[in-house]
Amino acid sequence: MPVISCFFGIYLRMYHADHPPAHFQAEYQGSEAFVSIETGLILEGHLPTKAARIVREWASEHRDELLENWTRARNLEPLTRIAGADND
Repeated sequence: MPVISCFFGIYLRMYHADHPPAHFQAEYQGSEAFVSIETGLILEGHLPTKAARIVREWASEHRDELLENWTRARNLEPLTRIAGADND
């Protein structure tokens, strides 16, 4: 599964041809969660409170890029990297 962004030890990934609703996977220190692109809220799984807040804010700032990647993933096209919250 391609990494689309990484910051503060949080890895964000997106599956190709994944099921709706539009989402990405966040991993941090052994915790994993599926996060809604539209709302930034955790759909399934768990992240520590601070990591969840950072991911939610990041997702809000990068919603358009995430949706573009979601469309690419559904079409089995290569995904693009998105700048992290720490500007990496």
